[in-house]
Amino acid sequence: MGLAAKPVFPREGLTGRKEAVGRLVAVRTVEAKAAQQGRPNTALRQDSEREAERMFARDALARLFQAVQSELGFYERLVSFWMDHFAIDARARYETRLMIGLFEAEAVRPHLGGAFADLLRSATLHPTMLIAFDQTRSASPQSPSGAAAGAELRDHLARYLLFHQTMGGTGVTEEDVRGAALLLAGVGVDPATLSLTHVPAQADPVAQAVLGKTYGAEGRKPDDHLRLIEDLASRPETIDHICRKLATHFLGAEVAGEVTDGMRAAWVASGGTLSAVYRAMLAHPAAFSPQPRVLLRPFDVVVSALRAFGLPARQLDEIAAQASGVPIESSAEPEAKTGARLAPGVAAQLTLDGLRRMGQPIWQPPVLDGPPEEETSWLTGPLLDERIAWARLATRVLPITPDPEHLLQAALADAVPDDLVRLVREAPSRSQALTMVLVSPAFNRR
Repeated sequence: MGLAAKPVFPREGLTGRKEAVGRLVAVRTVEAKAAQQGRPNTALRQDSEREAERMFARDALARLFQAVQSELGFYERLVSFWMDHFAIDARARYETRLMIGLFEAEAVRPHLGGAFADLLRSATLHPTMLIAFDQTRSASPQSPSGAAAGAELRDHLARYLLFHQTMGGTGVTEEDVRGAALLLAGVGVDPATLSLTHVPAQADPVAQAVLGKTYGAEGRKPDDHLRLIEDLASRPETIDHICRKLATHFLGAEVAGEVTDGMRAAWVASGGTLSAVYRAMLAHPAAFSPQPRVLLRPFDVVVSALRAFGLPARQLDEIAAQASGVPIESSAEPEAKTGARLAPGVAAQLTLDGLRRMGQPIWQPPVLDGPPEEETSWLTGPLLDERIAWARLATRVLPITPDPEHLLQAALADAVPDDLVRLVREAPSRSQALTMVLVSPAFNRR
């Protein structure tokens, strides 16, 4: 998996974004203290909110269009899978809106083909995850900070780690959750640098047992939580949970059971190397079945449609600029500029707002376990109406080069059903024919 393209977000680079986040969080902190003292600065707060929204929109649009333009389609799909697995609601806090792009670029993308233990540690202990799950304020009742006013042991991240990120909840008890929470107490984020830190005054001093293993029996150490994460990464329950989840997402629930045996064997043989697990999944005959089993989620529908349309990079840059309200420096050649502009709000309807309406806003999972895999969650009447509305809008306002039959070939290749070809040929208009392609069951499944 070494071919992964460098993410195009954050626009200012990782260091530049961290500096910007530090500045904005500092301003926010000053404003909050002034408000507590009866001197609120409403204008300053509104300015910081607007800047956070602009950053979030730019990052989310860059995430979308990187998937559209990437030549590494499977890699981008893996990014989506793991971002859903390590789900963070970007709108949970002011900081998470600013940092969610950092989370994907730093914690997830570099580790997609390596050891699962590295990915798990990177994602679980990234400052964005710690802030989102309020881990920075978690203090053991037996720590020096435990008796302070407002001090509390928070188990949100520990529960998420055991129930969703690793074990799937199999065999996990409330005592295990508490033990993991106590091992994680003291792990936090430096408010000045927004980097990972350890606060001894909040840490638990006593040995803790999780899933039958005791940590710190000969004296607690600041890195006991790292040993817990490493152990969880290799648990049989974790291997089964992750392999089944991968197979269900990519190949469908109907065949997941028959595919996971080979994936588990590859996991054990490779020491948890994810690229080996992916190869085992794709080597199974079910991976190349001509019968589509998996309903595309809205993000994949939009990406697939825009890829099939063949829009030039300059056109995508213009759509992103119109959707975010911020000019975006393009890498496309100047002569490639289309000059076409969409009506106000239309670019947003084709991108961020459209995905929200279809039920999958970028970096905003409906539940903390990520978007549901069950088709029934995506096939409700209102959500289907939104898919159709998006297709109609896209085929009406975008400068789509392929004619309907060429779009069929570009999108579906040899999997074009004969009845769909007939419907497209008999459509009363080009726009309706293109819409039929985008709303067809063949296009909406893989």
